Formats: sequence, C-alpha cells, structure tokens
Amino acid sequence: MKYWKFYIVVVIVGIVAGGCVLINTQAKKINILVENNKELTTTLEEQKAINVYYQARVERLNQLDTRHTQELVNAKNEINRLRDLSERNPERVYIKAECPKSEGATTSGMDDATTARPTDTAIRNYWLLRERIAESEQVIKGLQEYVRTECNVDY
Repeated sequence: MKYWKFYIVVVIVGIVAGGCVLINTQAKKINILVENNKELTTTLEEQKAINVYYQARVERLNQLDTRHTQELVNAKNEINRLRDLSERNPERVYIKAECPKSEGATTSGMDDATTARPTDTAIRNYWLLRERIAESEQVIKGLQEYVRTECNVDY
C-alpha cells in the first residue's frame, strides 16, 4: 500500500506526457495547415488579379467591337442615304468614265445622243461593292486595333 501514491504520480505524469505529445502533434498539424492556408491565400490573390485583368481586357475588346460596329452601321446608313438620293434623282448622279474612241467614221455632232447611264445591274453592283468595302474597312480597322491593344504592336 505504500506505493499507491507512486502509481498515482506515475499515472499523472503519463497522462501529462501523453497530453504534451498530443498537443505537440496537434501544433505541428496546425502549423502545416497555416502554411497551406498562406499558400492558398496567395494563389487566390493571384487568381483574383488575373480575373480583374481579364475582365478589363474583355471590356476593352467589347468597347472596340461596339465602336467598330457603330462605325459600320454609320457607313451603311450613309451608303443607304446616298443610294436613296441617287434613286430619287438619277439625273444628279455623275459617273466619271472614259469611253474609247471608235476607229470608224464618226459623226460630227451628237445632237440627239442620250446621256450615258450604267445598267441597273451595274448600279446594284456598285452599291453592293460600297457596302462590302465599308464592311471590310471596319473589319480591318477592328483587327488592327485588336492587335495593337492586345499584342502591344505598333505599325
């Protein structure tokens, strides 16, 4: 019976030592988790910065697209306005053209000659070509500005 106090002390010391080992193990796990948390936080902040950059980039591209689309709409409206004017007043439409001189005998006067006019197909093709030129111009300008903006290229 004398040793019962000794056993109690040994048990208490064992419990305290076991508790210390458990606390030390948990502290190591906590330190590992804190380091992982720091790494994840850094990665998250980097991803946030990348997202902000891409959002700004998408917005710039959207503004480019909107501007060039509006310029194309304006050009098409102008072409349509000119087409309407030319259809209402065909005598006011002037086309610069050169006619080859005929080799044969020519008359000295052209009192009853009519004004040279393009065919209806030529007129339709003219307006179609003007629209396509306007579209092509806006596409090219948009692509050039995209390259300048996104690739930092000057030409």
